[in-house]
Amino acid sequence: MVQLENQIAIVTGASRGIGREISKKLALDGATVYLVDIQEQALLETYHQFMEENLSVKAIRADVTNEAEVEKLFAEVEGEHGKVDILINNAGIIRDNLLYKMSSTDWDDVMNVHLKGTFLCSKYAQKSMVKNQYGRIINLSSVSALGSRGQANYAAAKAGIQGFTKTLAMELGKYHITVNAIAPGFIMTDMTKAVAERLGIPFEELIEAKVKQIPVNRAGTPEDIAQAASFFASPDSSFISGQVLYVAGGPKA
Repeated sequence: MVQLENQIAIVTGASRGIGREISKKLALDGATVYLVDIQEQALLETYHQFMEENLSVKAIRADVTNEAEVEKLFAEVEGEHGKVDILINNAGIIRDNLLYKMSSTDWDDVMNVHLKGTFLCSKYAQKSMVKNQYGRIINLSSVSALGSRGQANYAAAKAGIQGFTKTLAMELGKYHITVNAIAPGFIMTDMTKAVAERLGIPFEELIEAKVKQIPVNRAGTPEDIAQAASFFASPDSSFISGQVLYVAGGPKA
């Protein structure tokens, strides 16, 4: 498929998991994809793997919480292509703990990566999108936005992303820019493996417990999220904006 041919996409947190699969799907759809991550070694490994698959990708190391680095990132992409068509705000971390054990640093780190990072990247992306009267911004939220024990920081950040998404949809719609969010359910990634480690149980045991709660009777994969991102990134979704799509194997909200 080449529905995104000649389009330029930026994906943050692109080196692994959901970000990696979204990047791959957008490239398969025909876009030129800029892989952005703070983990340089993982980023380069993903970049080289994609190059071997003849995908149109480039890699830029950047910290989404650092405004100077974000500004430089978008300036570089615009300098090469004159535009940014698609932004996927996927970069994220977890610092799970019950509230009484959670440090201010745990709170601030999660808020900075998820909320500040999404804000900064969207701020610089919309400049190009408004100028070109076209754009797709897709933010990664989570079912944790509805509440998740041991994740007060993460849940608050992901809920904030939903409010941010709806507000940007209102502000940017007149420029033919849509803004939507994807809220994954239980997805098998390194991040959910870390949850199992926090709980002190094998990952397989966590998967088994979660699957029992999922109506479609299976765990999600990064590819499931990539399919949703591909739709929101496409011209076909032009009348859909300000929405939160729960990709969770059953109703959530």
